[in-house]
Amino acid sequence: MLQETSLETTTIVGTPVPPIFKPTILELIPRFLQYAQFELSLAPQTIAKYKENLLYTHRDIGTIPVTDIKLENVIAVKQKMFMRGCGESRVSQIVFALKGILKFCAEVLELPVMDQTRIKPPKHHRREVIFLTKEEIEQFVNSIKIDRKWQGKIRKKAVRINGLRFRTLVEVLLGTGMRISEALSLDRGQIDYEKAEAKIIGKGNKQRTVFFNQRSLDWVKYYLEQRSDTLEPIFITSRGTRFSREDVSGLFKRYVKKSGITKHLTPHTLRHTMATHLLFNGCPINHVKEILGHDRLETTCKYYLGVDKSKAKEAHKQFLNY
Repeated sequence: MLQETSLETTTIVGTPVPPIFKPTILELIPRFLQYAQFELSLAPQTIAKYKENLLYTHRDIGTIPVTDIKLENVIAVKQKMFMRGCGESRVSQIVFALKGILKFCAEVLELPVMDQTRIKPPKHHRREVIFLTKEEIEQFVNSIKIDRKWQGKIRKKAVRINGLRFRTLVEVLLGTGMRISEALSLDRGQIDYEKAEAKIIGKGNKQRTVFFNQRSLDWVKYYLEQRSDTLEPIFITSRGTRFSREDVSGLFKRYVKKSGITKHLTPHTLRHTMATHLLFNGCPINHVKEILGHDRLETTCKYYLGVDKSKAKEAHKQFLNY
């Protein structure tokens, strides 16, 4: 529920003037999130991120009304964040959230706020894309044990369902290039095994089709065969609830350490790995764009063109001839 807002009442020649609506960012967050959900149709994870970023913004900018926020206040917020060691990406998220709520104030609530287009995000310095080589992929997946040996009259193997679940998730990320949130939202009925594809709701709450390679499909089938339940989510916890990003984060840290891989490895690294190997194998970049679900080709180019310096050098030698 929206908290009580700041009100000011004035009188002109004995006639009361309606109170002035002067809410703070904190007071407007519920209304803005409601607008984002029902008017902009943003995905739940996007709305949750907006909420988190706006709460951080409120902490740094203080309880001043949104109508009193000036460019100098925004610059002060950026300064505080950089002094705390926040990176360019984190500061950009905060700036984007602030611009979003100011635009909402101006266009929906018709409040006299500052022009949000004057707020500039920090300049991004392009970083090299981190991806796994073929050898590193096998090194990582082989560190995930899925068999357990039992001692008894008859020695036999039983499946470690937790290990099998994580191995299947890794294979799906590598085989489809999905974002981790997309993979975790998968249900049994979404996968068309004959077409080797699934229709999902991706970033920006937009529907798109993802494609599976045969290896990832085989792992999904095997994992589901080992399950004794009929729950819809593909990836579930031992309690029967849908696997979360927090669950995945801890497992990645554990198996990265176990595998001995020194690269910074996250679920998104596997998405980069899939995209770079497509390019290395000659896949046109416009097809990579569609596979990854990017809206614009320039996004794909920004990340993946020139990703392999050694291949760029080989191309330089091969094609440059005066």
